[in-house]
This record gives sequence, C-alpha cells and structure tokens, in this order.
Amino acid sequence: TNGKTTTVTLLHNLFTALGYKAGLLSTVRNLIGQSPVEATHTTPDAVSINALLREMADAGCDYAFMEVSSHAAHQRRIAGLHFAGGIFTNISHDHLDYHKTFKAYIDAKKMFFDILPKTAFALVNADDRRGAVMLQNTRARKYTYSLRSMASFKAMILENSISGLHLDVDGREVFSRLIGEFNAYNLLAAYGAAILLGQDEVETLTALSQLRAAEGRFDYVAGPQGRRTGIVDYAHTPDALEKVLSTIHQLRQGNNRIITVVGCGGDRDKAKRPKMAKVACDYSDLVVLTSDNPRSEAPEAIIADMQAGVPAYATQKVLVATGRRDAIRAACKLAGPDDIILVAGKGHEKYQEVNGVRHPFDDKAVLAEALAE
Repeated sequence: TNGKTTTVTLLHNLFTALGYKAGLLSTVRNLIGQSPVEATHTTPDAVSINALLREMADAGCDYAFMEVSSHAAHQRRIAGLHFAGGIFTNISHDHLDYHKTFKAYIDAKKMFFDILPKTAFALVNADDRRGAVMLQNTRARKYTYSLRSMASFKAMILENSISGLHLDVDGREVFSRLIGEFNAYNLLAAYGAAILLGQDEVETLTALSQLRAAEGRFDYVAGPQGRRTGIVDYAHTPDALEKVLSTIHQLRQGNNRIITVVGCGGDRDKAKRPKMAKVACDYSDLVVLTSDNPRSEAPEAIIADMQAGVPAYATQKVLVATGRRDAIRAACKLAGPDDIILVAGKGHEKYQEVNGVRHPFDDKAVLAEALAE
C-alpha cells in the first residue's frame, strides 16, 4: 500500500505539534517522543511491539501511531492490541510474493478492520473501491474521506504545484508543503483521524500546514536562486518509480526536462531491473543509470541487467555512471535552469552497501551539494 508511512508520520508530527507526546512505529523509523529506536520491518513481531508500546507508555506518550502491514495482520503480530482507530489508505499490487493472490492480500488488510473494537473508528478512503470492503464486518464507527465524492471528510485540490498543495478541507483553505494528489489523500486521512481523536479542526489544519513530508519521500531540494529542482525519493520498484515520475509530469510547468538518476539493489529481485530502466526512460528526458546498494554483486552487472530494459527509441537519452555521486553530479551538470532532477531508489538511507560494508552516503546531501556547484 502506498501512503501508510507518510500518513502515520504526519499523524505523529501533527500530534507532537499539537503538544502531545506521541510514539511512532513505521517502516522508516520508530520514535518514542522524539527519540529514535531502530526500525527493521514495517511491523515488528508481537513481543517487540508490546515492548515498544510499554516503553512509549512509560515515557509518557499519550498516543502511538503504527504502520500496520498486511503481513502483520496475517501473522497476528498485532494480536491482543486494542486500537483506538484504523485508517485504510489504498491498495496496489504489492507484496503478492507473500500473499500469492490479490484476494488474500485484501483479506489480510480487512482482517485488521474486523478486529477493531466498537469504541474505535474505522476511517477509509472512499475513492478506492475497496474502501467499502474494509468496512463490511467491522464493529468500529465508520467514517470515510474523499477528494471525489461525498464523505465524512472532504477535500478539494485548488492548486497542485512543485512548491506544494493548496487545498480546501471541509470548507477551510489550507496550504501544505507536501506535493502531489497522493499527499492530498494522506493529509486528509491524518486530518480525519485527528478530528475523530477529538482535536480542534482549525488547530489541526494550522498544524498540518506546517508539516514536511516523510524524509526521503518526494523530498524537495531547491538549487541556488530556485534554479533547478532536485527531488529525492525512495521509489525502488517499477510501480513506485512510475508514480513519482507521473507526479513530476503533472507538476512541471512548460518545457522543463526531467532527468532521472536510478539504480537497482544487488542480491535482490533481478526481474525488476529492466523494468526500472524502462519506466525511467518512458517518463524522463534523460536517464543516468548508476549503482544503488550493489551488495555482493558487481555494479556493472546490475547496470547491464537494467540496460536490457532500455527501449530502442531511448538509447540516445541514457547515460551510465557507475559511481552514484558521479551520476548525481552529471545529472546536475546536464540540467538546465528549470529542469527537475529525480534521484530515486534510496530515499532516507544514509549509507551505500558494498560487499557487506555500509559506506556513508546520503542522496539528499549529495544532491544539494551537486546543485550548489
């Protein structure tokens, strides 16, 4: 599912801004108040979850916001927990390697809503046709959010640009630094949940307008004097890369070019390598193929696998720079004043893994440095 990490991070930051102490359990990080605890899987096992929640309670947290994956619901990692509410963002064909069929995947998500108590709320995206399915057997109080139809919480996009979103939420105007339609959904979900948890509408919207995106998710880096725009994103699947690039397409003004820097991880799903290159070519004016986390594989071999996916029409617009720093610098040098540079695949990671060793590497810092040159 796309949107869980951002929504849960928004909620944690929102409640912190509203003056509460809140815990966060997400794929990117676990926080007790503002103190980080190492995150490994989307949802840790039942014992670790309870241990983390215990620490949060002992530290005086009023709320805990948790990203619950379909795997976790299926493996009962959240068994015995009493949620005050649940949010369904949307479903995409992800994790089918685990669930085997799409139906099993939907059922696993639904299981979460089936176990919510009567006192909880179930808030679902009415614009995903499976939202209604999630509510079928829940005992929780039912609410919806939507950009397209009648719902308990309704928003309209007034303006969607590279600098942010201008929204109408339940009749009030609000500006957010988050970018793209998918973030309008994430903001609306966080807003709805906050209201259902008893927060004030105006205070909630004011606090939301000051929040930034989850680190490494469509992370915006402006070049000096606003010339050239850099974006860092965690997209490391063909589907996610396509989403990010099509969002950039919707936002670009006039004839600015899109330059994409992308690689694929070593010792991982090889089938996606040619697909990643193809998506990058289909949506970009220039593509720089490079290393991601090569792990035990030779970076050149990974790049060769990716090159197999470059369509015949696109060979002229593809460059290869094995070193990731070199690739990012090359993209910035080739960019004109209004071009947009996307550095995809690693997002928030602060390292590059080569032959079992993690070398410090931060896409956002390297990109900011290259843009300033």
